[in-house]
Amino acid sequence: MALLDIKELHATIDEDDGAKAILKGIDLTIRPGEVHAVMGPNGAGKSTLSNVIAGRPGYTVTQGSVTYDGADLLEMEADERARAGLFLAFQYPVEIPGVATATFLKTAINARRKAAGEPEIEALDFLKLMKSTSKRLGVPEDMLKRPVNVGFSGGEKKRVEVLQMAMLEPRLCVLDETDSGLDIDALKVVADGVNALRAPDRGMLVITHYQRLLDYIVPDVVHVLADGRIVKTGDKTLAQELEAKGYAEFTGAAA
Repeated sequence: MALLDIKELHATIDEDDGAKAILKGIDLTIRPGEVHAVMGPNGAGKSTLSNVIAGRPGYTVTQGSVTYDGADLLEMEADERARAGLFLAFQYPVEIPGVATATFLKTAINARRKAAGEPEIEALDFLKLMKSTSKRLGVPEDMLKRPVNVGFSGGEKKRVEVLQMAMLEPRLCVLDETDSGLDIDALKVVADGVNALRAPDRGMLVITHYQRLLDYIVPDVVHVLADGRIVKTGDKTLAQELEAKGYAEFTGAAA
Protein backbone atom coordinates (compact mmCIF):
# COMPACT_ATOMS: atom_id res chain seq x y z
CA MET A 1 0.00 0.00 0.00
CA ALA A 2 1.19 3.52 -0.78
CA LEU A 3 2.36 5.64 2.12
CA LEU A 4 1.32 8.87 0.36
CA ASP A 5 -1.05 8.89 -2.59
CA ILE A 6 -1.92 12.24 -4.21
CA LYS A 7 -4.48 12.27 -7.01
CA GLU A 8 -5.48 15.22 -9.22
CA LEU A 9 -4.67 17.72 -6.47
CA HIS A 10 -5.69 21.32 -7.11
CA ALA A 11 -5.08 24.03 -4.50
CA THR A 12 -5.21 27.79 -4.15
CA ILE A 13 -3.43 30.21 -1.86
CA ASP A 14 -5.40 32.90 -0.05
CA GLU A 15 -4.27 36.40 -1.02
CA ASP A 16 -5.59 39.90 -0.28
CA ASP A 17 -7.15 40.17 -3.72
CA GLY A 18 -8.65 36.65 -3.65
CA ALA A 19 -7.62 33.03 -4.14
CA LYS A 20 -4.80 32.28 -6.57
CA ALA A 21 -4.55 28.85 -8.19
CA ILE A 22 -1.14 27.26 -7.53
CA LEU A 23 -1.50 23.48 -7.82
CA LYS A 24 -3.28 22.45 -10.99
CA GLY A 25 -3.52 18.68 -10.93
CA ILE A 26 -0.76 16.88 -8.99
CA ASP A 27 -0.47 13.08 -9.13
CA LEU A 28 2.22 11.58 -6.90
CA THR A 29 2.61 8.25 -5.10
CA ILE A 30 5.28 7.47 -2.50
CA ARG A 31 5.64 3.93 -1.19
CA PRO A 32 7.36 2.95 2.07
CA GLY A 33 11.13 3.04 1.70
CA GLU A 34 11.12 5.45 -1.25
CA VAL A 35 12.75 8.87 -1.51
CA HIS A 36 11.14 11.17 -4.08
CA ALA A 37 12.55 14.54 -5.14
CA VAL A 38 10.46 17.37 -6.55
CA MET A 39 12.37 19.98 -8.52
CA GLY A 40 11.21 23.02 -10.41
CA PRO A 41 11.66 26.73 -11.03
CA ASN A 42 10.67 29.41 -8.55
CA GLY A 43 6.91 29.86 -8.38
CA ALA A 44 6.17 26.36 -9.69
CA GLY A 45 4.25 25.35 -6.57
CA LYS A 46 6.86 23.29 -4.72
CA SER A 47 6.42 24.92 -1.30
CA THR A 48 2.65 25.04 -1.77
CA LEU A 49 2.68 21.28 -2.26
CA SER A 50 4.60 20.76 1.01
CA ASN A 51 2.35 23.18 2.89
CA VAL A 52 -0.84 21.52 1.65
CA ILE A 53 0.48 18.11 2.69
CA ALA A 54 1.35 19.46 6.14
CA GLY A 55 -2.01 21.25 6.56
CA ARG A 56 -0.64 24.77 6.85
CA PRO A 57 -3.37 27.47 7.00
CA GLY A 58 -3.85 29.81 4.06
CA TYR A 59 -4.29 27.16 1.40
CA THR A 60 -7.52 25.66 0.04
CA VAL A 61 -7.77 22.33 -1.74
CA THR A 62 -10.34 22.75 -4.51
CA GLN A 63 -10.10 19.32 -6.12
CA GLY A 64 -8.43 15.93 -5.69
CA SER A 65 -7.41 13.71 -2.80
CA VAL A 66 -4.43 13.03 -0.54
CA THR A 67 -4.28 9.66 1.21
CA TYR A 68 -1.68 9.03 3.91
CA ASP A 69 -1.15 5.51 5.21
CA GLY A 70 -4.70 4.63 4.12
CA ALA A 71 -6.34 7.67 5.78
CA ASP A 72 -7.80 10.84 4.22
CA LEU A 73 -5.07 13.36 5.03
CA LEU A 74 -7.19 16.35 4.04
CA GLU A 75 -9.72 15.52 6.77
CA MET A 76 -7.00 15.81 9.44
CA GLU A 77 -5.89 18.98 11.20
CA ALA A 78 -2.19 19.90 11.01
CA ASP A 79 -1.47 18.64 14.53
CA GLU A 80 -3.26 15.35 13.79
CA ARG A 81 -1.05 14.87 10.75
CA ALA A 82 2.06 15.44 12.84
CA ARG A 83 0.92 13.00 15.52
CA ALA A 84 0.17 10.45 12.79
CA GLY A 85 3.82 10.55 11.73
CA LEU A 86 4.12 13.33 9.15
CA PHE A 87 7.08 15.70 9.54
CA LEU A 88 7.66 18.93 7.60
CA ALA A 89 11.15 20.45 7.59
CA PHE A 90 10.69 24.12 6.80
CA GLN A 91 12.64 26.15 4.27
CA TYR A 92 12.92 28.81 6.98
CA PRO A 93 12.49 27.17 10.43
CA VAL A 94 10.57 29.37 12.86
CA GLU A 95 11.92 30.67 16.16
CA ILE A 96 10.10 29.85 19.41
CA PRO A 97 11.40 32.26 22.09
CA GLY A 98 11.15 31.06 25.68
CA VAL A 99 10.92 27.35 24.84
CA ALA A 100 14.12 25.35 25.24
CA THR A 101 14.88 22.98 22.36
CA ALA A 102 15.04 20.00 24.73
CA THR A 103 11.63 20.88 26.20
CA PHE A 104 10.17 21.23 22.71
CA LEU A 105 11.52 17.83 21.70
CA LYS A 106 10.18 16.09 24.79
CA THR A 107 6.72 17.65 24.34
CA ALA A 108 6.61 16.60 20.68
CA ILE A 109 7.69 13.03 21.45
CA ASN A 110 5.07 12.69 24.18
CA ALA A 111 2.35 14.02 21.85
CA ARG A 112 3.24 11.30 19.34
CA ARG A 113 3.33 8.64 22.06
CA LYS A 114 -0.05 9.73 23.43
CA ALA A 115 -1.59 9.54 19.95
CA ALA A 116 -0.24 6.00 19.65
CA GLY A 117 -1.66 5.02 23.04
CA GLU A 118 1.77 4.81 24.64
CA PRO A 119 2.87 6.22 28.03
CA GLU A 120 4.99 9.37 28.24
CA ILE A 121 8.72 8.84 27.87
CA GLU A 122 10.62 8.64 31.17
CA ALA A 123 12.88 11.62 31.85
CA LEU A 124 16.03 9.50 32.01
CA ASP A 125 15.16 7.64 28.82
CA PHE A 126 14.54 10.95 27.05
CA LEU A 127 17.90 12.35 28.15
CA LYS A 128 19.72 9.23 26.95
CA LEU A 129 17.92 9.35 23.60
CA MET A 130 18.54 13.07 23.13
CA LYS A 131 22.23 12.85 24.03
CA SER A 132 22.94 9.83 21.81
CA THR A 133 21.01 11.25 18.86
CA SER A 134 22.51 14.73 19.11
CA LYS A 135 26.00 13.25 19.34
CA ARG A 136 25.39 11.11 16.25
CA LEU A 137 24.17 14.13 14.29
CA GLY A 138 26.82 16.54 15.56
CA VAL A 139 24.43 18.81 17.46
CA PRO A 140 26.21 20.42 20.46
CA GLU A 141 24.44 19.84 23.77
CA ASP A 142 24.44 23.55 24.62
CA MET A 143 22.15 24.15 21.61
CA LEU A 144 19.52 21.95 23.25
CA LYS A 145 19.30 24.32 26.21
CA ARG A 146 18.71 27.37 24.02
CA PRO A 147 15.25 28.51 22.82
CA VAL A 148 14.16 26.78 19.60
CA ASN A 149 16.08 28.31 16.66
CA VAL A 150 16.62 31.64 18.47
CA GLY A 151 20.00 33.02 17.40
CA PHE A 152 20.81 29.88 15.43
CA SER A 153 22.62 30.06 12.10
CA GLY A 154 20.94 28.59 9.04
CA GLY A 155 22.99 25.42 9.34
CA GLU A 156 22.23 25.08 13.06
CA LYS A 157 18.49 25.41 12.43
CA LYS A 158 18.58 22.66 9.81
CA ARG A 159 20.68 20.43 12.06
CA VAL A 160 18.14 20.78 14.87
CA GLU A 161 15.35 19.92 12.42
CA VAL A 162 17.16 16.73 11.47
CA LEU A 163 17.53 16.00 15.19
CA GLN A 164 13.76 16.46 15.59
CA MET A 165 13.16 14.02 12.73
CA ALA A 166 15.54 11.45 14.17
CA MET A 167 13.90 11.58 17.61
CA LEU A 168 10.30 11.67 16.39
CA GLU A 169 10.84 8.87 13.85
CA PRO A 170 8.11 10.00 11.40
CA ARG A 171 6.66 7.72 8.72
CA LEU A 172 6.78 10.49 6.11
CA CYS A 173 9.40 13.27 5.97
CA VAL A 174 8.74 16.29 3.77
CA LEU A 175 11.83 18.47 3.31
CA ASP A 176 10.93 21.86 1.84
CA GLU A 177 14.12 23.30 0.29
CA THR A 178 16.06 22.26 3.36
CA ASP A 179 19.28 23.13 1.49
CA SER A 180 18.30 26.81 1.31
CA GLY A 181 21.06 29.05 2.64
CA LEU A 182 23.43 26.21 3.59
CA ASP A 183 27.12 26.17 2.83
CA ILE A 184 28.63 22.90 1.59
CA ASP A 185 29.73 21.70 5.06
CA ALA A 186 26.30 22.29 6.61
CA LEU A 187 24.67 20.65 3.58
CA LYS A 188 26.73 17.50 4.08
CA VAL A 189 25.86 17.35 7.78
CA VAL A 190 22.14 17.72 7.07
CA ALA A 191 22.27 15.18 4.21
CA ASP A 192 24.10 12.65 6.39
CA GLY A 193 21.41 13.01 9.04
CA VAL A 194 18.62 12.58 6.49
CA ASN A 195 20.31 9.55 4.92
CA ALA A 196 20.61 7.95 8.36
CA LEU A 197 16.80 8.10 8.58
CA ARG A 198 16.19 6.18 5.35
CA ALA A 199 14.28 3.04 6.27
CA PRO A 200 12.05 0.39 4.63
CA ASP A 201 8.93 1.71 6.38
CA ARG A 202 9.64 5.44 5.94
CA GLY A 203 9.05 7.65 2.91
CA MET A 204 10.63 10.98 2.04
CA LEU A 205 9.66 13.87 -0.21
CA VAL A 206 12.63 16.15 -0.88
CA ILE A 207 11.70 19.49 -2.45
CA THR A 208 14.58 21.46 -3.90
CA HIS A 209 15.46 24.01 -6.56
CA TYR A 210 19.02 22.81 -7.06
CA GLN A 211 20.52 19.45 -7.93
CA ARG A 212 23.41 19.74 -5.45
CA LEU A 213 21.32 18.42 -2.53
CA LEU A 214 20.58 15.30 -4.56
CA ASP A 215 24.30 14.57 -4.84
CA TYR A 216 24.09 13.72 -1.14
CA ILE A 217 20.48 12.55 -0.73
CA VAL A 218 20.15 10.30 -3.77
CA PRO A 219 16.46 9.95 -4.71
CA ASP A 220 14.70 6.91 -6.11
CA VAL A 221 12.40 9.08 -8.21
CA VAL A 222 12.70 12.68 -9.48
CA HIS A 223 9.70 14.79 -10.53
CA VAL A 224 9.73 18.11 -12.36
CA LEU A 225 7.04 20.52 -11.16
CA ALA A 226 6.20 23.46 -13.44
CA ASP A 227 3.19 25.77 -13.30
CA GLY A 228 1.43 23.63 -10.71
CA ARG A 229 1.77 20.32 -12.54
CA ILE A 230 4.26 17.46 -12.61
CA VAL A 231 5.48 17.57 -16.20
CA LYS A 232 8.16 14.88 -16.13
CA THR A 233 9.24 11.99 -13.89
CA GLY A 234 12.46 9.98 -14.00
CA ASP A 235 15.34 8.59 -11.97
CA LYS A 236 18.27 10.46 -10.41
CA THR A 237 19.74 11.22 -13.84
CA LEU A 238 16.83 13.60 -14.46
CA ALA A 239 18.18 15.87 -11.70
CA GLN A 240 21.56 15.96 -13.43
CA GLU A 241 19.85 16.80 -16.71
CA LEU A 242 18.04 19.71 -15.05
CA GLU A 243 21.30 21.03 -13.62
CA ALA A 244 22.83 21.03 -17.11
CA LYS A 245 19.88 22.34 -19.12
CA GLY A 246 17.73 24.28 -16.67
CA TYR A 247 13.93 24.39 -16.65
CA ALA A 248 13.24 26.28 -19.88
CA GLU A 249 11.76 23.34 -21.80
CA PHE A 250 9.46 22.42 -18.92
CA THR A 251 8.20 25.91 -18.23
CA GLY A 252 7.44 26.21 -21.90
CA ALA A 253 5.59 22.88 -21.89
CA ALA A 254 3.55 23.84 -18.85
CA ALA A 255 2.48 27.22 -20.18
